[in-house]
Amino acid sequence: MNPSDNRPIGFFDSGVGGLSVLNAARLVLPGENLIYLGDTARVPYGTKSPLSITRYAEQALKALLRYDIKALVVACNTASAVALDSLQSSYPALQITGVVAPGAEAAVKVTRSGKIGVIATESTVNNQAYQKAILSLLPDANVKSAACSLFVALAEEGWHEGELVEAIVKRSLSGLFDHYCSGADYPDTLVLGCTHFPALKSAIARVVGEKVSLVDSAVITASVLSKQLTERGLLNSGSRGCVRFLVTDGPERFARVARHFYSETVEAEQVELIDIQHFV
Repeated sequence: MNPSDNRPIGFFDSGVGGLSVLNAARLVLPGENLIYLGDTARVPYGTKSPLSITRYAEQALKALLRYDIKALVVACNTASAVALDSLQSSYPALQITGVVAPGAEAAVKVTRSGKIGVIATESTVNNQAYQKAILSLLPDANVKSAACSLFVALAEEGWHEGELVEAIVKRSLSGLFDHYCSGADYPDTLVLGCTHFPALKSAIARVVGEKVSLVDSAVITASVLSKQLTERGLLNSGSRGCVRFLVTDGPERFARVARHFYSETVEAEQVELIDIQHFV
């Protein structure tokens, strides 16, 4: 057991949304060195086929392995839903954590009625990853899902508040909530099943009301990561770790949009452009 392992923890996402997970990890594990890869050349993953998503995830992991990472966080709900099992099977010695299982576990702990709503990208919803994870923990749960891909664009453009945003949120969630206005099957818990969605948390909360608990998988994932590193003796004893940013396209845009998901300022000069498509 290494008393101080200063190797970096890798994070990857299709773009900038995973920065919400990185941000949560930075707060929980301030002494760790972190390296974030955003596959911005091929964003979004949410509308891609499972075959493509799995290939992209494998390429991202292979690219991060070049930096001698000690653990990997798949900071993308779509990639976690589609490719996590494949990655864990291919790299059994590497600690690989997704965001779906922690989010599902949190939802099961929070719900009072067993009626849980999930909002995510199209691929995550079609894969039924959250539904399967929740039902494995709470077989009697009533899980309803809705694809809210438009939220990704709102989050990245900084449209987080206001009447227009709330109108879009209300329309997007109508299948989960308005249909159950009688209260019989009204979800008491809503999982934000995309790392972009916490940026719209205030607007979503106003639309669904105070009786509905919102589950942010980013915060839960960071807590799970901390526990896993502790159990495996992989923690770094440093007082303050460093963060490195990698993207596959548009460093300037990444730096500009990062402020909506990450609490520290990211300058374009800090963002490195790399090519991962040659990894097969």
